[in-house]
Amino acid sequence: MTLLPLEALPIDVLRQRSSSKWRTYPDDVLPLFVAETDFALAPTVSAALARALELGDTGYTPPDPGVRAAFAGFAERRWNWAVDPSGLRTTGDVMTGVVEILRKVIAPGDRVVVMPPVYPPFFEIVAEAGGTAQPVPLQRGADGWVIDLDGVADALAAGARAVLLCNPHNPTGTVHPVDVLASLAELAERYGAAVVSDEIHGPLAMAPVDFTPFLSASAAAARVGYAVTSASKAFNLAGLKCAQIVTADPATTAVIRDFPVEVEWRTGHWGAIANVAAFDRASDEWLDRLLVTLDRNRRLVADALAAHLPDARYQLPQAGYLAWIDVTAYGWGDNPAVEIRRRAGVALHQGPLFGPQGIGHVRLNFGCAPEVIEEAIARVGALVTR
Repeated sequence: MTLLPLEALPIDVLRQRSSSKWRTYPDDVLPLFVAETDFALAPTVSAALARALELGDTGYTPPDPGVRAAFAGFAERRWNWAVDPSGLRTTGDVMTGVVEILRKVIAPGDRVVVMPPVYPPFFEIVAEAGGTAQPVPLQRGADGWVIDLDGVADALAAGARAVLLCNPHNPTGTVHPVDVLASLAELAERYGAAVVSDEIHGPLAMAPVDFTPFLSASAAAARVGYAVTSASKAFNLAGLKCAQIVTADPATTAVIRDFPVEVEWRTGHWGAIANVAAFDRASDEWLDRLLVTLDRNRRLVADALAAHLPDARYQLPQAGYLAWIDVTAYGWGDNPAVEIRRRAGVALHQGPLFGPQGIGHVRLNFGCAPEVIEEAIARVGALVTR
């Protein structure tokens, strides 16, 4: 069966939303910065939330809202990953889960490996947990971005106590291969370090690439790893506050069971309801249609750049709806998103926030209508000819 792409909601409808994407800038700015998408919710999610509203089901989150079993079923279907629900806890969002794990696995002042260019909060949450971020940048090759395993080994040998992994990677959209993940796990185990893997973009890996959850990469990965994920990125549920913290070994499971009770209390009740609905088999077709949409859009970005910004550098992301674009050639300064927003009326995420490797770069959200992508890149391209 051929799946049709999802249709984005009309701009005039989207501008009635009150989320960050639609309230940060005035209406003459196209907002392609923050990671929100422009599609209607999956029908299963809408129905679950509508039923909760009808019932006035707005109380406290119960001890087991069904997220553990729902996520385990999703992981088995989508990734052939057998998750033990007893090794899973919930919290408000992925970054909350990551920082709480780091509090347990490092001591104040310990170094934590991060891999820039990377999601800006990574630097902040390492500091919040009492650690010091130690950058080991991704290496860029002709075929994409790769983890610098030698650099990670050097950092661990010098005393780093944890690795903060982005799998798939934000902002490059890299899906790390299973052999690389297994090698990373072996290094961590050799040096007695933990690996904390942010896997929120995992449901958004696009064919022909397969996403490998870190904990499933090898026996060593199961022993040293923690995964934190959510339905929020794929299903546009960030405001509802629910994430999953997943373990695969008795020792790591004991660590998350020792969390303060408030960590789990931060799970939003409606977030749990929405995650359960998103992870249900009935949502699979909607997710598959989203992937068809994103595959089309990532290629449209390449075509639009070729037409309007031919000197930009862009590699098709393997997962997600974020395009990492090097526009250094156009001389718009270290932080080109500022100039682009001011002169072209297009809001993109600022590259330098992802680390020094982001100088001269922007991140563009293509989880929107094709015509919005084309207009945005045409507006930016017009700056070159003015």
